[in-house]
Amino acid sequence: MQESQRHILEILKDGEFHSGEMLGNALGCSRTAVWKHLQKLEQLGLGVETVKGTGYRVAGGIELLRADKILSMLSPAARALCSGLEIFDTIDSTNRYAREMLSGEAASGKVILAEQQSAGRGRRGKTWISPFAANIYLSIRWDFERGAQALEGLSLAVGVAVKRALASQGLEGVQLKWPNDIYVTGKKLGGILLEMVGDPAGACSVIVGVGVNVKMPPEQGRRINQDWTDVEAVLMSQNMPRRAVRSELVAKLVSEITVVLSDYQEKGFAAYRDEWQAADAFYGLRAAIITPKETITGLVRGVDVNGALCLECSDGRVETFIGGELSLRVQE
Repeated sequence: MQESQRHILEILKDGEFHSGEMLGNALGCSRTAVWKHLQKLEQLGLGVETVKGTGYRVAGGIELLRADKILSMLSPAARALCSGLEIFDTIDSTNRYAREMLSGEAASGKVILAEQQSAGRGRRGKTWISPFAANIYLSIRWDFERGAQALEGLSLAVGVAVKRALASQGLEGVQLKWPNDIYVTGKKLGGILLEMVGDPAGACSVIVGVGVNVKMPPEQGRRINQDWTDVEAVLMSQNMPRRAVRSELVAKLVSEITVVLSDYQEKGFAAYRDEWQAADAFYGLRAAIITPKETITGLVRGVDVNGALCLECSDGRVETFIGGELSLRVQE
């Protein structure tokens, strides 16, 4: 994004009307140039409203993320653990950048954020709808000394951290769906995607990707092929007297997640199991585990100490399932 376009956004973020003349004076350019810049902003998916004789506005306003503001709101522990924070206007995928572009010791603890993703994705390659300045698209890279086996259940522990962060912002009734989804009232609020870099049996890095719907534009939401909600809608439904503030939620997410990552090799999933089970969205429900080869049905009985899903089959046996190419679906 050009500096002049960001300058316009800084003016329009209050949601009020501003005249073309005022914008031109602020940028030191003509009204025609202002109009061209606004056209570029509309290509980002921003709904720039135009009223003849009044000016331009972004209805409802927007909040742009600022690194200095987020860093100032981190907990003392997270501030010590975070090795840096970078924000992109637009990027294909924060996870891809953290996976492929970061290297060296300084990469561990690095936080990557974006206002928009052009190729955001979730688990099993699903597209993650990522409109500009509407939601949270966050990746953290973290180094571990031991391999994949020592990290079993990590995505669930990160889910607990996300739940804690959301609760700190006033959201009630946040639930967790195995292995990586965040739910409220049966609707998806966010998701987690973990990717490993390095030796699966030794020293490795994990990219922790988190997406949270904060203020999803309805036209973008119509592209999502499942029931969804966002933080703003949840706060309104719970009659909370505040609106969602992305920068505050990002700071809480980073604060909670980095502490979990720092402690995980020593504590493992067992330290988070009870909290995860208390928030299990599917516990006691009849569900199906869909694998590439078969579908297995039964009653969901929570997770074991390694984070494996426990499913009680019709004959009373309890089978356990670890992530990978599995899908869990409730049966009506």
